[in-house]
Amino acid sequence: MVDLIDIRDIITIAEQAGQAIIEIYQQEFEVIYKDDNSPLTKADKVANDIITDGLNALSVKLPILSEEGKEIPFEERKEWEYFWMVDPLDGTKEFIKKNGEFTVNIALIHIDTPVLGVVYAPALDDMYWAVQGKGAFKDGKKLPLYINEHPEKLLRVVASKSHLNPETEEYIHQLAKTTERIECVSRGSSLKFCMIAEGSADIYPRLAPTMEWDTAAADTIVREAGKAVFGYKNKQKITYNTPDLMNDWFIVN
Repeated sequence: MVDLIDIRDIITIAEQAGQAIIEIYQQEFEVIYKDDNSPLTKADKVANDIITDGLNALSVKLPILSEEGKEIPFEERKEWEYFWMVDPLDGTKEFIKKNGEFTVNIALIHIDTPVLGVVYAPALDDMYWAVQGKGAFKDGKKLPLYINEHPEKLLRVVASKSHLNPETEEYIHQLAKTTERIECVSRGSSLKFCMIAEGSADIYPRLAPTMEWDTAAADTIVREAGKAVFGYKNKQKITYNTPDLMNDWFIVN
């Protein structure tokens, strides 16, 4: 199935969604709140429509599971062999703050494993992509770009700008016992995964709730860069298309 999909088509769809997001980003826009108190903007909806239309126009027809269209029963989803998992605007809080750290995420899932992923940061014009067995790339350069040869001397930890909690702070405190110096970097959206994939950070602890569409595309990029996303408790690679679509706490390194 992966061989039937041209990654360039998915990159183009992400770029088109990103362009629409930036047009709204540069204007005044309204913010509304969903039932779970998470923010929603016009950009989320517009990007979702562009991505959905683009994926539906491909020669290979597959189901689409998106944050903005997610109410598909597990009884139906569990029968899917391949499907698209989409977060049209990951980092809506960063979008609202206008700090540029938001992304368009498109992933192809095979049963429970991401096998293709595109992460586009339109405000930064950074494009990450990966295909299972073919490596991960940033703007055409193979990942990782950097390798930390001496983690016992310096460990670069990346964390969320919007979700740094006491559990994460304690985890970082424990890491400090294994290295001479900890350097903490705060970053929004799935760009944290991308920092691990490119080697500009060494570890990303996420000891807080996330949904599968938050991580799927970037997880592909991490895996193809030779890194992994492991459950904090079970130490197993995280899987997708679960009944509640919620990730357990995880560590990326």
